[in-house]
Amino acid sequence: MTIAFDNSYARLPDRFFVRQTPAAVAEPGLIAVNAPLARALGLDPDLLARPDWVAIFAGNALPEGAAPIAQAYAGHQFGGWVPQLGDGRALLLGEIVAPDGRRFDLQLKGSGPTAFSRRGDGRAWIGPVLREYIVSEAMAALGVPTTRALAAVTTGEIVWRETALPGAVLARVAASHIRVGTFQYFAARDDTEALRLLTDHVIARHYPDAETPLDLLDRVVAAQARLIARWMSLGFIHGVMNTDNMAISGETIDYGPCAFMDAYHPAKVFSSIDQFGRYAYGNQPQIALWNLAQFASCLLPLMGEEGPAVEAATESINRLPEIYGAEWLRLFRAKIGLVSEEPGDRALIEALLSRMAEGRADFTRTFSGLAEGAAAAEFSDPSLFDGWAADWTARLAREADPKATLRAANPVYIPRNHRVEEAIRAAVAGDLAPFHRLNAVLARPFDRRAEAEGYDAAPAEVEIVTRTFCGT
Repeated sequence: MTIAFDNSYARLPDRFFVRQTPAAVAEPGLIAVNAPLARALGLDPDLLARPDWVAIFAGNALPEGAAPIAQAYAGHQFGGWVPQLGDGRALLLGEIVAPDGRRFDLQLKGSGPTAFSRRGDGRAWIGPVLREYIVSEAMAALGVPTTRALAAVTTGEIVWRETALPGAVLARVAASHIRVGTFQYFAARDDTEALRLLTDHVIARHYPDAETPLDLLDRVVAAQARLIARWMSLGFIHGVMNTDNMAISGETIDYGPCAFMDAYHPAKVFSSIDQFGRYAYGNQPQIALWNLAQFASCLLPLMGEEGPAVEAATESINRLPEIYGAEWLRLFRAKIGLVSEEPGDRALIEALLSRMAEGRADFTRTFSGLAEGAAAAEFSDPSLFDGWAADWTARLAREADPKATLRAANPVYIPRNHRVEEAIRAAVAGDLAPFHRLNAVLARPFDRRAEAEGYDAAPAEVEIVTRTFCGT
């Protein structure tokens, strides 16, 4: 099997990337091939599982037509400026044009050191590879724009992360890997020509209806507003919303110390490196606005006179709260069974969330329990729910089919932190069965079924995960 690569990013000037081949590994072994995704890309999943393709996914061989590159970018990490980051443990093999005409990057993550590795080994151990596979595919099943996992392989080598761990590589697919930090890389170097080339490339690839840099900014602001609202509606915490982890395409990218909340609280943080809660659940909309302000500043040299350009860019990014707020309200209305709009809906939703925080209620189980009459049981004090339910029931009476709305809006199964950790621990010990079972359950997140019994459960006290970690 060959892939008809069309590598448009690799045709940009050399200062956009470094051409490099993956570092070979000792003994490639297959973990998984994502058959539905492979078919959507026009690829044969059975052939992708063969040894020759396992070798490609491990970095031991290159498919015909590949043009492997490590992309250059910069970024703000936890608010601190880093002028050069780049793909330190990933290589873009090339771009696939799917049968439906959509273009996708195929990238290897964990494929060895690059010119941007900053003294790192460029490798990944099996934990972060499985975490990204599980969570990104769960996000796709939940309808969230996201990078996808095409395949995962073991390397037969040891990776050191405080201890010896089995190595692995993820084959990741994305609409592109262009980030806010990609624009920042060239803006910091006053490279206006590169900014113009990059802007034209992004417009052609992602937003063909945009005609100007300001149009592009408007489109990216709207895409990010809708994305963050979707995260919030699912209790998802990205964990590292640095500008180099914000994709211009509007996809969720880079699943490091990410997590889905169990007990709800707006200040919830899981990332082991987020000591001050910068990227807490409730801060995500404001951080998106901050990141997009950095993106807007990169586009200013392309937008004409400084004064009017700053005014237009400011107006554009200041639309984010309005777009986000409308999308958040639409999504949370559905989560409590509402399709029609009434003035008191936001207050009703916020009252529930406030009571959930006070009562340490499980986020996912509370909302899925609304359709099943089980939500009150999620509260440490059920009277907190009962005190809200009277107003909700009265509002629900004016809806045509609230149960159908509730079931369509609220997943039963999410990638629970303890289940993800369970799958990783088993895989380190050589058992991939929990990983495969979890993926099968999460592929149908809204469909309660007997074979998935227990996967909707909140963690027991001894199973609670309070910290998640970056793969590096």
